[in-house]
Amino acid sequence: MQPKLSVITIVYNNVKDIERTMLSVLNQTYKNIEYIIIDGASKDGTVDKIYNYKSRLAQFISEPDKGIYDAMNKGLSLTTGDYVLFMNSGDEIYAPETVAEVFESASSADIYYGETEMYDEDWISLGQRRHHAPENFDWQSFRYGMSISHQAIYVRRSLAEPFDLKYKYSADIDWIIKAAKHASSIVNTHTYVAKYLVGGISKKKHMASLKERFHIFTKYYGLIPNLINHLFIAINLAQYYFRHRRTND
Repeated sequence: MQPKLSVITIVYNNVKDIERTMLSVLNQTYKNIEYIIIDGASKDGTVDKIYNYKSRLAQFISEPDKGIYDAMNKGLSLTTGDYVLFMNSGDEIYAPETVAEVFESASSADIYYGETEMYDEDWISLGQRRHHAPENFDWQSFRYGMSISHQAIYVRRSLAEPFDLKYKYSADIDWIIKAAKHASSIVNTHTYVAKYLVGGISKKKHMASLKERFHIFTKYYGLIPNLINHLFIAINLAQYYFRHRRTND
């Protein structure tokens, strides 16, 4: 039987991009998908856009929340699938065949992951993320940076704990590491699986996000190793920026 995938989209006042994200999910050739949308009580027409597709949604909630990870936890609590994927407003599943290709890459893995392509606000491709997905991924793979974005990782629902709300900007990093620590089978799909719109909350609150990331990495990898690893992160970032004049994080 095809495993059931729960896709969660959170959105707040993003009428410009929400339909594009929704269609990337609803137009998948893979049919065993439940689609859950959590809206933070948008006032800009986003809700009207969502209502155009309401009959094709498993769950739709529009109410105030306490931030992006509170909204993501709401969605997670509603899932009934075997796997969960977060595809937030502005991002896209890479192609209509992507979900089918992910599950065809291996059977019964705990985690599937792949590459992400970056896009600017005009939806012009910026190319692959600076952090390429590692050939082999485990919970220690983030020590040199977040090499897999949450849009590009399918996690078995039983491993998906709620996001830790003490982190306001980088709880997804903590979430992925925790899931990976408990995973026994992690599969690299060797394909692009997501399109990512740059300029999210971690960019708008960049310094606060970096501080949270440092705290999370220290928790899992230790202070001294984390300080050493950040030296390599800084060198790699500088080299990439010198060549491309952008960071593609």
